[in-house]
Amino acid sequence: MTRPPPRCIGCQRDRVAWVKPRVDFCYGCLPGGPFPAPACRVCGSASYFSDGLCEACHPGGPEHLGSCRGCLAWGVTRAHGWNCWACRWWATHYPLGDCSYCQRRTRVGEQNACRLCLDQARMSQEPGRALHLGAANAHGQQITLANMRPARPKVPHLKPQRAEHHAHVDVRAPTWRQPALLDVKPDPALVRERALTADSELVRFCGDVVREHATRHGWSKRQTNDVIRSLRIVQVLQDTPSAMIHATDVQALSRYGGNVSSTLEVLAAAGLLIDDRLSHVQRYFASKTTQLPAPMTAQLEVWLEVMLGGSHQAPRRRPRDPMTTRIHIMGIAPILHAWATDGRQSLAEITTAQVRAALPASGSHRYFAEYGLRSLFTVLKDRKLIFTNPARSLRPTPMTRNVPLPLDTDAVTRALNSSDPAIALAVALVAFHALTAAQVQRLKLTDVVDGRLALDGRDIPLARPVLVRLAAWLDHRGATWPASINPHLFVGIRSAPRLGPTGKQFPWTKTDLRPQALREDRILQEIHATGGDIRRICDLFGLSVDAAVRYANTIEHPDLRHSLTPVPRTRPPV
Repeated sequence: MTRPPPRCIGCQRDRVAWVKPRVDFCYGCLPGGPFPAPACRVCGSASYFSDGLCEACHPGGPEHLGSCRGCLAWGVTRAHGWNCWACRWWATHYPLGDCSYCQRRTRVGEQNACRLCLDQARMSQEPGRALHLGAANAHGQQITLANMRPARPKVPHLKPQRAEHHAHVDVRAPTWRQPALLDVKPDPALVRERALTADSELVRFCGDVVREHATRHGWSKRQTNDVIRSLRIVQVLQDTPSAMIHATDVQALSRYGGNVSSTLEVLAAAGLLIDDRLSHVQRYFASKTTQLPAPMTAQLEVWLEVMLGGSHQAPRRRPRDPMTTRIHIMGIAPILHAWATDGRQSLAEITTAQVRAALPASGSHRYFAEYGLRSLFTVLKDRKLIFTNPARSLRPTPMTRNVPLPLDTDAVTRALNSSDPAIALAVALVAFHALTAAQVQRLKLTDVVDGRLALDGRDIPLARPVLVRLAAWLDHRGATWPASINPHLFVGIRSAPRLGPTGKQFPWTKTDLRPQALREDRILQEIHATGGDIRRICDLFGLSVDAAVRYANTIEHPDLRHSLTPVPRTRPPV
């Protein structure tokens, strides 16, 4: 195939007007121009490319048609490397070899035949009979048009009989490990090429697990093939074939075009995974403590372990929420770095006066720093890693609370009437019943029974507009992912073939509303409709008394006195 001519040195966008004699400008940038480009001398098209030809007639044009390098089908372009769609898939799943029937050097499948020979055999295959590759390709092949599925006779699909139990695979942690002399990342192209021919007991065993897992979770054929290919890449990258597979090694599959999430699920189902991944809090902790002194870092690691895992020895502690731990780290990290800059090596050197001097002047930063330091020094004192608790005498600074504000009713109405059923249902659940974003994310299909929602010990009768949008979403979910066994109410393209919930931002990224602001708007509407009945607000939305008082204080606010009365009909009180 002829290479495309160079681009114009003026605009760097269009191709040069002609090559012989050489010119470095297109017609629009020629000196003395711009000049109008002529029509194609072959077909008369106005889509000029170079040398008097258009994009389709020029051999180097983007629309010039040619033969597929794999199956010789006519109708492919340069944009996809002169390969049709099927041969592009073959290039990622089958190795290079010599076809046993046409003797071409190309990608060969499991029957040691290229795709051209297989398609020729399928065209002449009789219903109910196996492929006869030798007889079908004895007198040549029929070339077809690219990217068009040929009509084939319907052949009964006979599922192979699978063994009830998998073959035994001796996978164990190695007793020794050869250290690497140089840490060199493998070439992705070589890894992908070697993975096409990788084969072992581990790959065959995991192949059966993948197919069973795919059938149970409703995976598509493409996703199943991607996971099998990813397992072959893992096998190539594995130093010890008999070793268990670490999750951190699987995460490197993204560099080679592998499927990380589904491969982790399969390895976990097969019992071959060592989950050594760090949580988001642990990664955040490591990013904030890498430059601290070693004694101080060791003390912080003890505190982090107690915060995330709790303590069974006296004094006992329950595990804290990971978000609480992250907020503590955010509050104390600047103070710890300031102490390390002043030459402090250990937290046992810190005094009460130094703690007071290091606290921010006011605001939320002081609030988070106080609570983080109290938690940190309390744990270290309980573990006898410091002599005294310098934060014991600190009195917590009251948190500055903002005033909840109502939203634009038109924006909420547009979101409620969205054409996306997931957006409409999520907005309705928050706008009518003030659910949090985390509660919407964790909702299960079994939480809704007979028009009532069971949530955190409360029995909530769903409003009629919510029921209408719930029925629309369930119909959309059943039509889009009929084989999904995900128990959550909301599923997406990533979570449908799995069992976990959707991301935290689903489906809010498609709207201009924030779930917290929408929840506050709903509670504001209710508190003003009931005249400040705090008990009703606590029972209806599961709030604490302090949280309900924050909304009750807005009744006398001059800016909110008239804006929230009467309550709009689009969001009536439940």
